[in-house]
Amino acid sequence: MDIILVPGFWLDASSWSPVTPALVAAGHRVHPLTLPGLESVDASRAGIGLRDHIDAVVAVIDSLPDRVVLVGHSGGGAIIHGAVDARPDRVLRAIYVDSGPLAEGGVINDALPAIGDDVPLPSWDVFEDESLVDLTDDLRAAFRARAIPEPRGVAQDAQHLHDERRYDVPATVITCEVPLSQLQTWIASGHPYVSELARIHDVDYVELPTGHWPQFTRPTELGAAILTAVQSH
Repeated sequence: MDIILVPGFWLDASSWSPVTPALVAAGHRVHPLTLPGLESVDASRAGIGLRDHIDAVVAVIDSLPDRVVLVGHSGGGAIIHGAVDARPDRVLRAIYVDSGPLAEGGVINDALPAIGDDVPLPSWDVFEDESLVDLTDDLRAAFRARAIPEPRGVAQDAQHLHDERRYDVPATVITCEVPLSQLQTWIASGHPYVSELARIHDVDYVELPTGHWPQFTRPTELGAAILTAVQSH
């Protein structure tokens, strides 16, 4: 099966490297993406917005002969949901890694500090303690050394969706920093944070307790969770 892996903010395709061996060993074809503006620290991020990242994922979907599985980490969850909306008949399953589908009109995170066209990786004290669980000093240093500024438009642009068939595409949510019980409480109470997720007809939930970057803190377990979700087809 073709598995398209979309990284979260500040990360490129190589961020999936600790996760993909289990998928490849199981015979799947992996397509980790480096999205526009994330090619290098020196790449231009001028004019790059959320739609450009969605379109980049859609282009990969269109290049493949069969239906695909999409995996999106963090802000990549909003991106893969936009791609599901654009190609609902081409996606077998969407897997959200410590993320979820972003509803119409929502933004990924317009509170992150921007410098011109760039949103650099901020200082660690910007993040909640829950996000940083298991992210050791060495992992933090390695993350910061590889971090690439996110295009400002991707963080701040509104999501625009068009095809309600997106709710027919099965989803898996791998929840890390938020306990599954909390997520279920939000869904039951109609919390706006999960309004789009609550409308998807077929959702599986997997709890992987760690911080917001399981591809660094628990990569083997994350690979196994993705593999289990993929094998449900």
